[in-house]
Amino acid sequence: MKTHVKALVVGGGAVGTSIAYHLAKAGWSDVMLLERDELTSGSTWHAAGLLPYFNMSFATTHIHDYSIKFYKTLEAETGLNAGFSVVGNLRMAQTDERMDEYMLYATTAETCGVPYEFLTPDQIKQRWPLIRTEDLKGALYHNTDGYINPADVTQAMAKGARQRGVAIERRWQADAFHWTGSAWEVTATRMVEKGGNLVASDEQIVITAENVVTASGNHAQTTARKLGIKIPAIPVEHQFIVLDQDPTLMKYRAEGGREHPVVRDADAQSYVREERGGWILGVYERGAPACFEYGVPDSFRADLFPLDLERIEGQYMAMIHRVPSCEDSGLKDDFNGPICYTPDGNPLVGPAPGLRNMWLAEGFSFGITAAGGTGYYLAQMMVNGEAEIDMASLDPKRYGNWMTTEYAARKNEECYEHVYILHHPDEERPACRPLRTAPAYDRQKALGAQFGHVNGWERPNYYGPLDAPENFDHDARSFRRGGWWQYAVEEAKAIREGVGLIDASAFTKHLVEGPGATQFLDWFTCNKLPRVGRINLTYALTGQGTTRTEYTIVRLAEDRYYLVSAGAWTAYDGDYLRKAIEDKIPEFGWISCHDVTTQWGVFAIAGPKSRDVLKEIVKDADPATVLGNKRFPWLSMRHIELGMVPTMAIRVAYTGELGWELHHPIEMQNNLWDQLMKTGAKHGLKLVGARAQNWLRQEKSYRAFGNELGRDATPLEADLPRFVDLTKDFHGKARLEETGVRSKCCTLLIDGPADADPWGREALYLEDGTRVGRLTSGGYSVHFGKSIGMGYVRPDLAVPGQKLKVKMLNALWDATVTEDSPYDPSNAVIRKDG
Repeated sequence: MKTHVKALVVGGGAVGTSIAYHLAKAGWSDVMLLERDELTSGSTWHAAGLLPYFNMSFATTHIHDYSIKFYKTLEAETGLNAGFSVVGNLRMAQTDERMDEYMLYATTAETCGVPYEFLTPDQIKQRWPLIRTEDLKGALYHNTDGYINPADVTQAMAKGARQRGVAIERRWQADAFHWTGSAWEVTATRMVEKGGNLVASDEQIVITAENVVTASGNHAQTTARKLGIKIPAIPVEHQFIVLDQDPTLMKYRAEGGREHPVVRDADAQSYVREERGGWILGVYERGAPACFEYGVPDSFRADLFPLDLERIEGQYMAMIHRVPSCEDSGLKDDFNGPICYTPDGNPLVGPAPGLRNMWLAEGFSFGITAAGGTGYYLAQMMVNGEAEIDMASLDPKRYGNWMTTEYAARKNEECYEHVYILHHPDEERPACRPLRTAPAYDRQKALGAQFGHVNGWERPNYYGPLDAPENFDHDARSFRRGGWWQYAVEEAKAIREGVGLIDASAFTKHLVEGPGATQFLDWFTCNKLPRVGRINLTYALTGQGTTRTEYTIVRLAEDRYYLVSAGAWTAYDGDYLRKAIEDKIPEFGWISCHDVTTQWGVFAIAGPKSRDVLKEIVKDADPATVLGNKRFPWLSMRHIELGMVPTMAIRVAYTGELGWELHHPIEMQNNLWDQLMKTGAKHGLKLVGARAQNWLRQEKSYRAFGNELGRDATPLEADLPRFVDLTKDFHGKARLEETGVRSKCCTLLIDGPADADPWGREALYLEDGTRVGRLTSGGYSVHFGKSIGMGYVRPDLAVPGQKLKVKMLNALWDATVTEDSPYDPSNAVIRKDG
């Protein structure tokens, strides 16, 4: 058995074997996989093996697409049949709203090149006469996917890995991990079977590995404790039953009827597929409990839980309604096994927080579908430094240390039951909320705030009416313009025409200081550093020259900087920043870095009357001039006093209007809130939520991290050359210049449907139907009175006046590329003196 390897993969399910295979295929010849039991003995063995394309995530859709295509090649390579039945996937809709969901998904699928077709109820009945269709609105059909045998595909990948030199060792458990400073020393224990249980023997070895990947499935909580980190991957019970043969189905097939696709009745929370002349019913019901919150018992191997038929009775009756011929089929077999989930349903794939050369591949609720693509893209990250797609949405650090076991378990249960609940783009799931609240939360709630959550923080999305009738649905969600839309319009108008107040306390904030701080940040970011008292927008790049993080940098002193970045990415940004500092301290000198996110609240006040409000509460010898351009120019910072609250005021506004960000001690937030509300009332101040702010920033073509900015595009491709100083040396510069501009970000005004706006997931086309790009943001422009969006197209098309089409609600709508910053392109408004 090897004791020195380039990469050690821990876990021998479908995900682990795929990672080992793809690392070897990518050129790492010295790879080993450890499995504590037998290959597939975790969730893989009892998985139903479905391969659904359907996913609203751009990255996850690419992962699923790769898997489905890759699995079809395995037999030719390995000689093993992976058991792939390409029967297709029929996703049915009982309501018009479900069809809206499918139409939004479909245009997202088009951005990834995934084929699909829409079917009417009559077309479904013509193709598969055993399906009852009179109560359906239609269906979305993928003809290229289907189902696979999980054990067979895992063994095929394992054989392919062995053929490429991977050592696969079974019955070895990774018990301890020690980082030496250059490699991992992994203590592995030989596992033996005693009385049907798997127990540790006295035999141990230490394996030295340059890189370690954990793909431990249901054992993720045990893995987390061994590594000293948090992994919000906890299993939830998943049930499916196998029915005896259905004589009507047998007769249909004997007469030449085609095999049914995987039939998904999303409105009944279930899926059905054929199985040896009978049917399999799988469900995603309410009330399925999380399990193994603190680790899998040693006695639990390839085991199952007792079936809870009462929990799935409604889904069983819905199956009989949908496929009436199955009613007389008896129960042949049942499965109730653990399937790992995460709070948002996406797996955790990428570098582990705080650790070097430790990679996570955990939390796969659709592990068979995702296994192939996860191995492919994670191998790219490990071997090349980045994947060809932006994997940030799957990064393990999207959850910070505030996350607890209780939070993960309850959110994972919620995520499980939401698999077939409508995936509204404006949905806000209620479990475990409120959790992280700024001091002004109760005041905002009393004034009608309807909250969303970002990184666990409660943040107003919009402010609803205080005089709403009892039956008013504040949570009205829609794939079109939801119940909140009219209120967001008024909020956006208030900022353009008067004054609005936004709570931005969730912003990520880091303080970087020390003798090496200036030299470090000059290397770490691609723009010039600001002078003392000024601010600058800049980007930290990946080694591949793409955008890793967007920062607003405030220079407090010669060697002291305040960095502000997106609120959703606190742990993600902080981990990258701290690791880069650790690497550079020997070269640049001492640098300290502190996460001060929870120490500072932030209110953004913006609009033509924002200066008027602040003038009345600022304490200064000359209040009339302290906020004017001479003393407080655009893109500068001043320490001011607002009543009794010492405030670090930054003259910048994400809305593109005259305004300030008021960074204040969090413990004084309510005092500042009350001052602003009292004084603002004289000037018509309106409270504004995140949704109106999102629309306003698109009118200014302000890019957002996770939308326009990410690890699959450089700042030059984001069309931000003014924030890149090519006269200096910075991390990722060489690759940025080598990459060039493959596609380009632009802003579009859209003549869309009267009751809907784009969500930022839509495909873009030329008049002749050629797909040329995709939207990354979308919404409504109050200034132009029509839909607006931002996205990426071929560079030759990113010119003002270019006519395009955008796919919305299964139709093409006119879109025109506009100039950058179509609202106030000269920035005259934001620079206004007073």
